Amino acid sequence: MPTKTTKKTAAVAASRSAEAESALKELFVDELKDIYWAEKHLATALPKMIKGATSADLKQTITTHLEETKNQVTRLESVFASINEKAAAKKCLAMEGLLKEATELLEDTDKGTEVRDVAIISAAQKVEHYEIASYGTLRTLAGTLGYSEAQSLLDETLAEEKNADSLLTQVAENYVNEAAAAEIAE
Repeated sequence: MPTKTTKKTAAVAASRSAEAESALKELFVDELKDIYWAEKHLATALPKMIKGATSADLKQTITTHLEETKNQVTRLESVFASINEKAAAKKCLAMEGLLKEATELLEDTDKGTEVRDVAIISAAQKVEHYEIASYGTLRTLAGTLGYSEAQSLLDETLAEEKNADSLLTQVAENYVNEAAAAEIAE
């Protein structure tokens, strides 16, 4: 027969576990709100990058990702719904800073140059890397919390972010970086 101390220890452990799970869910929801804000604001910033780009491949890559970003906002709303939470945004200071830096890079480079395209790719990849880190963490937390639908949705977005980063690298390596280097030499 269990002793009174054993019962108390088990009750305390169970209580901590529930508290820990509650705190983890709170963190998960907070991080969802953060990336929800980030994606919504990225959707308004990407058209500026498209407009500022010179390379047709870069314009197309960013245009495609703009459509993915709009779908990701909707997908995040589905993630919120899957865990019985209302979709809400919380200002994302990281994305705010990354988008501010992107604006500065556009302002600091000459219109119509490949150097500007390199700057746009740099800014876009910084955003992608932030998103990859965020979605990787969220997907893992969703799994830990037993939110299989949310985990699947977040995994889909993570794959899109990784692909966007890869496509930006291809544009840079296949043309833009060399064209910018030649432009400087002229």
